[in-house]
Amino acid sequence: MKRFIVLYYKDMKKGLLLTLLLCAAGTLFASAVPETKSIDMTHRMMSLALQVGVILFAARLGNLLFTKLRLPSVLGELIAGVIIGPFALGKLWDGWIFQVFANSPVAVSPELYGLCTVASIVLLFLVGAETDLRMFMRYSAVGSLVGIGGVLASYITGAAVGVYVMGLSWTAPTAILMGVMSTATSVSITARILSERRKLDSQEGVTILAGAVIDDVLGIIMLAIGMGMIAAQQSGEGVSWAHICGIAFRSFGVWLGATAIGVLIAQYVSRLLKPCGTHGEVAVLTLGLALLVGGCFEKAHLAMIIGAYVTGLSFSRTDMGIMIQEKLHGLYQFLVPIFFVVMGMMVNIAEFLNPTVLLAGLIYTAVAVLAKVIGCGLPTLLFGFTPMGAVRVGLGMVPRGEVALIIAGIAAAAGHTEVLGVAVLMTLLTTLVSPPLLVLAFNIKKRGHRKEEDQNSAPAAIYNFPNHAVTNNMMARIIHTLSNEDFFTHQIDPVKGIYQARRSDMVLTIICGDTDISFSAKAEALPFVRIVMKETIAEFEGVLDALKSPLSEDAHLEIAEATAEHRSKLPPDKLAVLNRHISEKAIIHRLEATSRDEIIRELLQRLHTTGALKDPKAAEEEVLRREQIMPTGVGSGVACPHTRTATVDSLVCAIGITREPVNFSEDEEGQNCRIIILTLTPDAPGSPYMTFITAILTALRSEQTRIAILEADTSATIKKAILAP
Repeated sequence: MKRFIVLYYKDMKKGLLLTLLLCAAGTLFASAVPETKSIDMTHRMMSLALQVGVILFAARLGNLLFTKLRLPSVLGELIAGVIIGPFALGKLWDGWIFQVFANSPVAVSPELYGLCTVASIVLLFLVGAETDLRMFMRYSAVGSLVGIGGVLASYITGAAVGVYVMGLSWTAPTAILMGVMSTATSVSITARILSERRKLDSQEGVTILAGAVIDDVLGIIMLAIGMGMIAAQQSGEGVSWAHICGIAFRSFGVWLGATAIGVLIAQYVSRLLKPCGTHGEVAVLTLGLALLVGGCFEKAHLAMIIGAYVTGLSFSRTDMGIMIQEKLHGLYQFLVPIFFVVMGMMVNIAEFLNPTVLLAGLIYTAVAVLAKVIGCGLPTLLFGFTPMGAVRVGLGMVPRGEVALIIAGIAAAAGHTEVLGVAVLMTLLTTLVSPPLLVLAFNIKKRGHRKEEDQNSAPAAIYNFPNHAVTNNMMARIIHTLSNEDFFTHQIDPVKGIYQARRSDMVLTIICGDTDISFSAKAEALPFVRIVMKETIAEFEGVLDALKSPLSEDAHLEIAEATAEHRSKLPPDKLAVLNRHISEKAIIHRLEATSRDEIIRELLQRLHTTGALKDPKAAEEEVLRREQIMPTGVGSGVACPHTRTATVDSLVCAIGITREPVNFSEDEEGQNCRIIILTLTPDAPGSPYMTFITAILTALRSEQTRIAILEADTSATIKKAILAP
């Protein structure tokens, strides 16, 4: 634990130092350019580039820190934005690249806010693409009532805080937006807790997920109604109850009509787009449609994000839904952290700490928690839930997230900046308060439902795989198999690898770990799960068999004898790699073992003795499994067994010389091996795995080198022969 803390501190220290250096460089460059009218546009674009660079590093640093602390990473990005923003470092550091932008209601430059707006459209477009529309359309009444109850209670109580604490009217834009902000639920944090406790398929878990889908849709509609009311006021029209009902009817009608049309024509649109290029290019075109539809919604006095959400929702029913999420993931990783950091930058700390705003924020947060617990929990009592089950459902709906911040950004752009601080405070506190309360509620050993089904909470099956790469490949093939069986697959939590697959009444929860895939479902779904896995593994084995054909014709590892005219020396960097990873302590100049398995075991034991290997038995199983897939004899009397494994922390190598030739395989390359090079590396990026193997085989191309190794009588002599120029 102490070693982990030291390494973590060093990594964070390096990251913080790099971020500060980049910030300082950006500040120097920004201040070095004179602000004249002739170069104003160039200067502003240069400032934008510097700002985005600093934002990305600050976002990543905040993300990593909060992830290590087991807190939602989005909170780290928000806090990073507050720290580097114009109201924090901008106040303390003259010439800082983030200064309050004059004549801007959001304090940041129009270019940066424009980038933030595009990020919000991308975010809601992908949220729509991930939404399970069939669950929204088909699921039981309890999910609908949970969503409706939560939205109504949250809007009324949220707006009431603006009325009774901040002295606003019920129709004031700020009060309307405070009500709308309180409605949106971010269920990913709840889903993570439910998955860890194996409760995703419990009555409470399924109800929360179903209610969250309906909650999101209703929250978007509430935003449309709210924006319509604000637009009516700004145009000078009176807002009576009749007018509000008219706006609600029009907003709901536009949303419902656009969604219905989108769902109906999405299949035809997808067919038109598919011939337009690769999957990545087609995904970009669908995003272009989202931007166009978002602009049309803004013209109709509805928010752009509503149009983006409707577009994503329409494509979620097509075969392009998963592809869109996959191909736009890189754009998501670039833009969305910018959105959250800029949201934090827009928070005026002075206003945030104002007693009135702070009090309003704390009351607003408390009310937001109670509104979801009561509004979402009470309806469940009508459907067989116990009071404890109702509390669990309500707590699961408490966290707020990206939609609340997007609404706050819209409010800030319209001049209602006081809403932003309240929204950030609510987002921070609800995401921090909900997890421990939900865990506490599940720790209380009381039934959540009068007819609780115990088998829902138990994993149906767990399948283990040799490494992370194989696990990921298998997961992708499982999703493909389920999609072919008309299941709707939805990734609930990308960080934890949690998926749900639904078809009619069959619900499968799948958790993809580093080296295992587990299924949770009802007992009657077990036979189906086993069939899916058998078919997927059979297909995977077929692919592996097909791949062996070209490799058997041209061995993937081979020593080609160097001719005089083509003899080459190892470059200095390759020699440095060999020198770094070959230790005399791990060289056995005369092996006692006389068979392949015994040789591998003896070399692994030597690595364990030197402290480089944690679990020789596990490493032995992995190396031998690798040998069965593809033997590693490389010709000229050399064998190079190797594998990726979690039993080592860095690349290690053991070298052994046999007394008599040993056959490593039946093919020609594996016959009569005497020089054995065993290489182990962790299954992680950054290891010089292929570089090391290439370097060692290149060094052994020379017959003189091989003869010198075989005749050597000490470990030092063997290493010297390998490194000889």
